[in-house]
Amino acid sequence: MPCLNDIMQILHYPLAMDLFLFRDLERLRRTGNFSQAAALGNVSQPAFSRRIKSLETWVGALLVDRSHHPVKLTEAGVQMLEAGLQALSRIERERSQILEAQSLPDKYVVTFGAQHSIGWRFYPAWLQALEEAYGPILSRLRADDLPNCLRDLKRGDVDFVIAYQEASAPPAGTFDSVMIGTDQLIPVSKPDTDGQPIFGFDTPGVEMPYLRFGDAAPIGNLLKPLLVGKGLTARLRMVYENSMAGALRIRARAGDGVAWLPKSLVAPDLENKLLVRTGDRDWDIDLEIRLFRNLQRSNRVTRSIWSFLEVRQDVPLISLE
Repeated sequence: MPCLNDIMQILHYPLAMDLFLFRDLERLRRTGNFSQAAALGNVSQPAFSRRIKSLETWVGALLVDRSHHPVKLTEAGVQMLEAGLQALSRIERERSQILEAQSLPDKYVVTFGAQHSIGWRFYPAWLQALEEAYGPILSRLRADDLPNCLRDLKRGDVDFVIAYQEASAPPAGTFDSVMIGTDQLIPVSKPDTDGQPIFGFDTPGVEMPYLRFGDAAPIGNLLKPLLVGKGLTARLRMVYENSMAGALRIRARAGDGVAWLPKSLVAPDLENKLLVRTGDRDWDIDLEIRLFRNLQRSNRVTRSIWSFLEVRQDVPLISLE
């Protein structure tokens, strides 16, 4: 199977330029106009159009609906833009950390592992709060499925793992943990033109399309007792599953079904009316966000951070709304 570099050579496109095409796509989403987006990128309109077309060719799908004025992104365009901007942000952050580490070779880089949905909004806010109270640290984030994060923690490939845990559950015994935040799993749906969920649970016996967490995401296991206890299992027809909450979020916004998602992740969608709550409020699941460590793989820097968090010296519990 050809690697990305091979594909880029076939397409005669440098890798760095291809990545920055996502910036062009974001400008087009903001302006809805090729000429205005081109001006923001300091390129001519024909050149800008060719750049967007080259990205569509690489993806293999139309990313822009040109039949509308202003133009808008297709569902594939929205999905690729979100993924592309995340990748760019990660690359730029890693580059900055590498340069900083090279200039300060005696400094240890703390590696955090986290579930994808935690890495998206919670982690940056929590890390800022930690550094404001504890002091600056060199750090990097590995976002992955939780089983992979815990595997890396056991091996010593990461220093800490940030993960969800149901608030009513006892702390996991395999690793030490400390609570650093709170969240909720809430049921959401795309709204109709009146702002009501297109998939509601008001009519008994009506089957609902269900967007389910895959088996690689243990957070999905937290839903099973709720679905059984509320008699919802028979009413939900699974139409899509993915271990990444961000992928379920995209499908929910597209109107493909009902999903239980972290409130911190979908808060902007609720505010912008792209998603609405559905079902009863007692169908929410309270979550703790905990920091886990492997004491057998600790060092002076990680022990210092852990001791600081254990006594909660001015580091607030983060709860994103």
